[in-house]
Amino acid sequence: MRSNSVRAVIVAAFAVTSLSIGATPGFWQAATQADFLRGDVEHLSIDEHGRLMLGPEVRTVHDAGVPFVWTVLPGADESFFLGTGNEGKVIRVDRSGRGEVFFDSGEMEVHALAPAPNGGLYVGTSPDGRIYRVDAKGQATPFFDPDDKYIWSIAVDSKGVVYAGTGDKGNVYRITPDGNGAPFFTTKTTHATTLALDTTGNLMVGSGGPARVFRVDAQGKGFLLLDTPYQEVRSLRFDAKGTMFVAAQSGRPAQGGDTPAFTPTGDAPAAAPVPTVSSEITSITILDVPVSPQPASPSTGGGDRRGPTGAVYRVQADGLWDQLWESRDDAPYDLAIDPDGAVTLATGGKGKIFRLAGDPVQATLLTRVSAQQATMIHRAGSRMLVATANPGQLLALSNARAERGVYESDVKDARMVATWGTVAWRATTPASTRVEVQTRSGNTRTPDEAWSDWSSAYGSASGSPITSPKARYLQWRAVLTGKGDSPVLTSITAAYLQRNIRPEVASITVHPPGVVFQKPFSSGETEIAGFDAETVERRMASAGTITPGAPSLGVRKYQKGLQTFIWKAEDENGDELTYDVMYRREGETTWKLLKAGLTDSILVWETVSAPNGAYVLKVVASDQKSNPADTALKGERESGSFEIDNTAPAVTIGPTRREGGLVVVSFDVRDGDSPVTRVEYSIDSQEWRSAFPQDGILDARHEQFALRLDAALAGKTLVVRATDSMNNVGSGEVVVR
Repeated sequence: MRSNSVRAVIVAAFAVTSLSIGATPGFWQAATQADFLRGDVEHLSIDEHGRLMLGPEVRTVHDAGVPFVWTVLPGADESFFLGTGNEGKVIRVDRSGRGEVFFDSGEMEVHALAPAPNGGLYVGTSPDGRIYRVDAKGQATPFFDPDDKYIWSIAVDSKGVVYAGTGDKGNVYRITPDGNGAPFFTTKTTHATTLALDTTGNLMVGSGGPARVFRVDAQGKGFLLLDTPYQEVRSLRFDAKGTMFVAAQSGRPAQGGDTPAFTPTGDAPAAAPVPTVSSEITSITILDVPVSPQPASPSTGGGDRRGPTGAVYRVQADGLWDQLWESRDDAPYDLAIDPDGAVTLATGGKGKIFRLAGDPVQATLLTRVSAQQATMIHRAGSRMLVATANPGQLLALSNARAERGVYESDVKDARMVATWGTVAWRATTPASTRVEVQTRSGNTRTPDEAWSDWSSAYGSASGSPITSPKARYLQWRAVLTGKGDSPVLTSITAAYLQRNIRPEVASITVHPPGVVFQKPFSSGETEIAGFDAETVERRMASAGTITPGAPSLGVRKYQKGLQTFIWKAEDENGDELTYDVMYRREGETTWKLLKAGLTDSILVWETVSAPNGAYVLKVVASDQKSNPADTALKGERESGSFEIDNTAPAVTIGPTRREGGLVVVSFDVRDGDSPVTRVEYSIDSQEWRSAFPQDGILDARHEQFALRLDAALAGKTLVVRATDSMNNVGSGEVVVR
């Protein structure tokens, strides 16, 4: 084949340029609050500006030795009572932090505590749904035993009347001081999860399944104040002005293995709840009905498309409300109102404590406690106490800064084994303060003993080579130390270079002969995608349709003598690829170059001057534009066999003979390379009619015909037209005798 007869080009109008990662490093950066919140903190705070600094010191007041501390109630002499699970005990913690069992209910969970007369307690248990009155010496007597299975909350008004929020029918009971109780309000939800009394004596009821807040007057008449998209209301708190703050959560596990104490769900009638015990978090999980999908928050591009896990609402005394905060990762459990009006928020599944302040409200991560859930928060003078679950503890947040804090980033995934570049950071370090950065690497998604040890601290904040071994995953940590003043870390960046992966040609599509595509964004005369040698005179296109699966190719056309190939190539590094296209005839072993250095994955071959025969095409993809020559790689694929045939069938008309009133015209059709697919005849330029071979099937390169015509057609001109599978047309003619 003459080289000047091989014309091919790729259209650039619909090219998509890949990001070149193979020879260009990628970067991981943390510089905003959202970036830093993906990691874990210990004794550190992250403010709304994305600044990482030493946070309040967290001290253990009492380790309860149980999985869960659900509720905290202050007692006399600066003591506290803890409602716990999974053994249903009430623990009294004195001012020195020493704890002892005050009451053992014999049931699994104590979710509700409230003050009783003469220094005693009301204790609500689950899953048997009883309320006990325990005197100051720890002696208990049954107080109220409804048919409901769960006692979630207890509130006591100024007259000593007790209100109990229960599940799994969502009832609220009113109980007189002598223990006589009756239904007071039905939420028509699955659970009445939390109760609170406002300054006018109205009872506020938070529900679960779904999460709603009702205001109930003295006659038991309820009014819906707040309807949320979440599953349960966890906390109701009032500030000095009577404004109510509501913590609601979806109840679904978050990262870190968070399992809520209970997951009331849905509006449907509740089935019998099924207590389940997790191997990691052994709380009761109420599985009443399947969890309804939560509405997704708006997001763009490849952003986080999960629905929020929880939110905090502010409800004014007149009923107007607004949402202060929401999160996709942290489920709010409880909140406390600070003297300045700010809200301190306790969350799970990583035990984070947030402070919500300002107008508009901004969130600051105060610290993270050493537990999966911060279940309750209580302000006692200058101290802030936090109850936790997994493990169950009572902790205190100090007003003083911690002297040392550690931040561990989330695990960074290079998607394949990578070479590490430099790590750099920006920080402000007053006198006697320090920021140290370390890294470690491994090939498992979760760091374990198979990972490398933490590196030594890097010396240069402007850029230090990462010394951790080459691997797929990397993690960095920052250690902040200081007395009095705090260092401030504002950003950190780590570079990586992926190991080059061989590109892959996933598929090659050989379109039927003559099928071409108009460039979708061309101007002026019609242009064929992938072909650089067309002229107006050559165009014989007719209107077509958009090719399925390739909308960017534009309108489908037909042009004799052209063959279109489209392929799909992939590169795990995202490298920019170029393509060499080669061909060979069947039976040959040597590949001949058709076109080199293509940048797009479409090629049109003008086959008019190519010898007839069966051919195979090979596409070789190379990432050489994105990699040094010694590391560049190639991948290739061969197409299936396809025919090139530009020779028309030969029509040979034999002698005619008379059979009664008919004239029989015999003729042969032969094609050297392609099967004959259609044979037609016309008499004196009238309409074309189909002719069929003597064996009845058009399927071979040689077909024989015997055409029977009326004898009255004698003297007229018979034209026979034959078309092969490559759309080549041959003809012959004879005068009927």
